[in-house]
Amino acid sequence: MRIRGFHPDDTAIIVELFRDTVHQVNSRDYTREQVEAWAPQEIDQERWLARLANSFTLVAVDGGQIIGFANLESDGHLDCIYAHAQHQGRGVGTALLTAIEVRARELGLTRLFAEVSITARPFFEHRGFVVVEERRVHCREVWFINYRMEKRL
Repeated sequence: MRIRGFHPDDTAIIVELFRDTVHQVNSRDYTREQVEAWAPQEIDQERWLARLANSFTLVAVDGGQIIGFANLESDGHLDCIYAHAQHQGRGVGTALLTAIEVRARELGLTRLFAEVSITARPFFEHRGFVVVEERRVHCREVWFINYRMEKRL
């Protein structure tokens, strides 16, 4: 596995990876209605391109295939971190988060924070994040539980 910077050509694959991961992995902890609202079949790729291009975005690649991605905003917000459903538990998320933390320190940030799913909470806790707040969030007319978590660097 190799970690590299994001290229605009990666957008379609990243969107597909996001959607598939939510549907295959997060569906353990969220209802079908919640999963559909979170990661609908039709996702605006131009919006995702702007989101990824305007942040520090990394992709994990193995055998020429993108198997994960993460992006960090300039204020320390970890916007996304996803590992492909077939690569869960294989160190993809850890490698991405480690690289994100290196970049955050280079930027002089003193903390990372993220909105974390029920599914991802144990991953983040294992890597030093703590729950700041349990939240009820609204997305496309559906309510979810997630957690605001942070890590001091």
